[in-house]
Amino acid sequence: MIYPYIFNAVGEWIGWATLDKQVYSVFGQYVGWFSQDWRILRRRAEEFDHPQRTPPPAPARFIPPATVPLPPLMAELKYETVDVLDEMPDIMPTLDAFAFSDDEG
Repeated sequence: MIYPYIFNAVGEWIGWATLDKQVYSVFGQYVGWFSQDWRILRRRAEEFDHPQRTPPPAPARFIPPATVPLPPLMAELKYETVDVLDEMPDIMPTLDAFAFSDDEG
């Protein structure tokens, strides 16, 4: 993460964060919040009472380091809370996730 941008393991922009640790997708939809151990968490049954927000301008592509240390052990979560990147990664797509090339129908 390079505030406010959140990148996936290959350096693609997948979201952004606010100062109060709320996380949004690149399209401005609410995703969840950062936990104390920096996981992105979300309620399993989200009420969708969070308004869509305008995302910041797209950053330049980030080149992640070739090796990273292993993450620390994570605390267990209650049933009603999910780790977004572990169980629901599809709600944080990249900007070009829905783009098609000319040869695709």
